[in-house]
Amino acid sequence: MLLAAGPAFAADLSEGDTGLAAKHPGDVGLENEPAVLLHDDFETGDLADKWDNIFQQNRTQYTTDAPHVHAGRRALQFTVPQQAAELSNAVEKHLGDGYDVVFLRYYSQFEAGFDELGSSHNGAHLEALGPGTPEASAGVKADGRNKFLIAFENWRERENETSPGRLNVYVYHPAQRSEWGDHFFPTGSVLPFSYKRGDFGDKFVPRPDITQKLDQWYCYELMVRANTPGQSDGRIACWLDGKLIADFQNLRLRDVPTLKINRASVGLHIHSNTRRANKKWYDDVVIATAYIGPRVEPK
Repeated sequence: MLLAAGPAFAADLSEGDTGLAAKHPGDVGLENEPAVLLHDDFETGDLADKWDNIFQQNRTQYTTDAPHVHAGRRALQFTVPQQAAELSNAVEKHLGDGYDVVFLRYYSQFEAGFDELGSSHNGAHLEALGPGTPEASAGVKADGRNKFLIAFENWRERENETSPGRLNVYVYHPAQRSEWGDHFFPTGSVLPFSYKRGDFGDKFVPRPDITQKLDQWYCYELMVRANTPGQSDGRIACWLDGKLIADFQNLRLRDVPTLKINRASVGLHIHSNTRRANKKWYDDVVIATAYIGPRVEPK
């Protein structure tokens, strides 16, 4: 599904079928583009061939069940069983010395009946880790030198909110409001302390909150541009089915130029999954240094 471009489209960002994927119907040959850092359609049957870390391998598996495959014969399935203990499933790609700008496109589907509340990271991450900063550093504030992290995900805080909750970006950055990071919503609202709106600059355009449907494939894309140290010119943008749905500007993510985006991942984390077992599927993942856009079907 490709959503139509809205009136609030930012003219300096690409949108729709205008990215790298548009030149490669079916994504065939997309991995040969100089800007592409990874392309995985999960058809090889070997996660270790393209990913550097595979977490919870017994819960991170391929599926060939057609409704849960976006294209081709296989997709990646994450399962969190019904349990009180925290569990994080993910596949992670290391990006060498890192990049100042990274785009991450992926297709994903929530299971019908998906049901969780509270802390859950159920999408994709782009992260910068400085020397000596451990990967497991949740609850450690970003200080401009140690790290920054951006996750494109859904947040469902209350029982009466429709599952899987509202799309947002979860951000560790030097101005974060708590040690556990902030949630930026397309409207400009920020959690925690939602009475205080985010300062995203005079070019910020509020956009409607979005809650996707369960049991349906969507195309997601996340862009992170690290700021120039000493300036607040960092940027986070998000697309759903090729439509720009959030654009956060005026960001300070780092204070040193050596802190670059050097980790990318997709996964399913739930802090306490006592309601039911939950699954989520991913397919057609691309990491690049330029806008990718939705997969174009061959004619």
